[in-house]
Amino acid sequence: MDTVTDIRMITVPAGRVTLSDRRTQRSWTVALAPYRIAASVVTQDLYAQVTGERPATAQGGRLPVEGVSWLDAVRFCNALSVQAGLTPAYRVETAADAAKGTESVGWDSGADGYRLPTEAEWEHACRAGTTGARYGELDDIAWHRGNSRERMHEVGGREPNAWGLYDTLGNVWEWCWDVYDAEVYGSYRVLRGGGWFDEHWSCRASVRRRSHPTFRIDDAGFRVARSVL
Repeated sequence: MDTVTDIRMITVPAGRVTLSDRRTQRSWTVALAPYRIAASVVTQDLYAQVTGERPATAQGGRLPVEGVSWLDAVRFCNALSVQAGLTPAYRVETAADAAKGTESVGWDSGADGYRLPTEAEWEHACRAGTTGARYGELDDIAWHRGNSRERMHEVGGREPNAWGLYDTLGNVWEWCWDVYDAEVYGSYRVLRGGGWFDEHWSCRASVRRRSHPTFRIDDAGFRVARSVL
């Protein structure tokens, strides 16, 4: 556990993951070095501890933080890194340039601070060595439209995957670092995992969603990662 912030970080082994996009019928394989990723998404209490803000619509300290944009998540990662005495992973331009989306943020891959997982890292961690649509029975591992009573739930309330990660499927969608499809959607970023209001077909390890990096969505949160240097 990262003691400064009480975040339980899981060390994920190196591996290869094949990603796919149903819209374009494209698939691609990514080789990954070891990295660390949080066992749970960022909670409202942790977000408030680091930023002093509670932006979520449904309030609750152990609930996932939501209503945060991709840029909010990037700034949180940098603030958390500073609080923990680590080198921030991102270079963020001034607020006047923030509307550029991806152009306003650069990633220092040599930094030891907190960051968003890449899309490949997210899926590799979610699958935890499995190859099916999900790492377990959906009702056992995820809050989705069929069992959530159409609301979010506290983190860690369903069964974890084999590597100890909770709620990678269901509860809230999770921002990833990657641009979704620059040629078609510009700076839109990737969201993964499905959420509390989604039907079962959206709560699968391979499903991709997109949104603009400045949009704040009431079913989207994030979890943090760190590089192993």
